[in-house]
Amino acid sequence: MLISQVRKEDGSVIVAVRAPGETARAVRGAESVYALAMEAANSGRSLRDVVDAKGLGETIDLEEAYSQGRLLSPITHPDPAHLHLTGTGLTHLGSAATRDAMHKKATEAAEETLTDSMKMFRMGLEGGKPKSAEKGVQPEWFYKGNGTTAVAPGEPLVSPSFAEDGGEEPEMAGIYVISDKGVPFRLGFAVANEFSDHKTERVNYLWLAHSKLRQASFGPEIRIGAAPEDIRGVSRILRGGKVLWEKPFLSGEANMSHSFANLEYHHFKYGLFRAPGDIHVHMFGTATLSFGDGIRTEEGDVFEIEAKEFGLPLRNPLAIAAEEEVAVHQL
Repeated sequence: MLISQVRKEDGSVIVAVRAPGETARAVRGAESVYALAMEAANSGRSLRDVVDAKGLGETIDLEEAYSQGRLLSPITHPDPAHLHLTGTGLTHLGSAATRDAMHKKATEAAEETLTDSMKMFRMGLEGGKPKSAEKGVQPEWFYKGNGTTAVAPGEPLVSPSFAEDGGEEPEMAGIYVISDKGVPFRLGFAVANEFSDHKTERVNYLWLAHSKLRQASFGPEIRIGAAPEDIRGVSRILRGGKVLWEKPFLSGEANMSHSFANLEYHHFKYGLFRAPGDIHVHMFGTATLSFGDGIRTEEGDVFEIEAKEFGLPLRNPLAIAAEEEVAVHQL
């Protein structure tokens, strides 16, 4: 089941569900995806059961809503400060050739010659998929922002005026709510653009945190349930309506050095991230970047990321923010 949110003319929300390839229909009496998810989490029922109990109404043309700019992020919080955008990196193996090359370097090179990135990657290869009831190695982790930096599908991803670069990262994101008892529940997965400043990150890895404090977008639909083992999608950049760059990307545990369960554990092990009522959008990394192929994005470029099992493609144009004067004042 795919689930999404559409804004009506009066500002209210339609929750739409569909099976892949079928027409979406409105969920009767649903205020939002968040309300449905919290009802499910607090009642011990699945999200699908909650939707089935409410029933379906009118058909919704999602493509038309997309073209009209009425698609919202597929889950939103009434208070954006309670939606957390986070992520993890160095989790994907990439192509078979890349995997073999990286594995050889990570296992045969002397410890003192390895970069911190390669050491982290090797740790994932060795301990990122623990056996049941065991705890695996923790991954790289970063914070991106809250609901105020979550950009709806179709809306611009705005790069700060001080940024060196603004580039796409095609990823899978896990979507979670925290029940009233502080228990994390996963709705499912969505395509995400973990928009980052790769040029800044390349200067010094310790600037990673700065490079990740950017907007991000996910959706337009959430695929409810577990993710496929092997996810294959396409990431592209359009300039002037024409494809400037295009490349397939891989995700899913068959193409990762960590299991989703291990990555989830190392996020939610912190009590800070189990506050009742919060939403978490946690992005799981990628091995495909246009920046790595020498592409430098420009204002007006359109990022498009799609994976057929996850519904409509995610599209966002690139915008550049005007310069701001920032000063601290003494009270």
